Amino acid sequence: MITDDKILEEAIRLVREGVSVTLPVNGNSMLPFIIGGRESVILKRAGLIQEGDVLLAWVDGCRYVIHRVIHIEYDRLTLMGDGNLMGTEHCTVRDVRAIVTHVVDEKGKIRDINSKWRRRAAKVWFWLRPVRRILLAIYRRL
Repeated sequence: MITDDKILEEAIRLVREGVSVTLPVNGNSMLPFIIGGRESVILKRAGLIQEGDVLLAWVDGCRYVIHRVIHIEYDRLTLMGDGNLMGTEHCTVRDVRAIVTHVVDEKGKIRDINSKWRRRAAKVWFWLRPVRRILLAIYRRL
């Protein structure tokens, strides 16, 4: 039986070799920018990591997440899902397995997650944390 862990390990291996990998995502931790269960992400080998990047990383020594970098201090990264109201995760640059470059919707349309507009929107969304619960509730109902 092929498990999610095996698929993830193979995707990481391919990214390490320089292959771009499209991976479906689950969960709501990246709402509203990535819709779990309906969209996929395109992963590539990470280069220079910046605040605002969305990464696949091994966090807190126990699990993989696809979350956004909200703070960098030396080689230590703090990540947070766009759909999360508070919790953060931590990892080092060595724990980063890939960078998310694009999102693919259910119709196959590809969106650049690092476009100027999306980066600005993500920055505004980060500062809206105090009211995210309300905004996400509205979003889910629409």
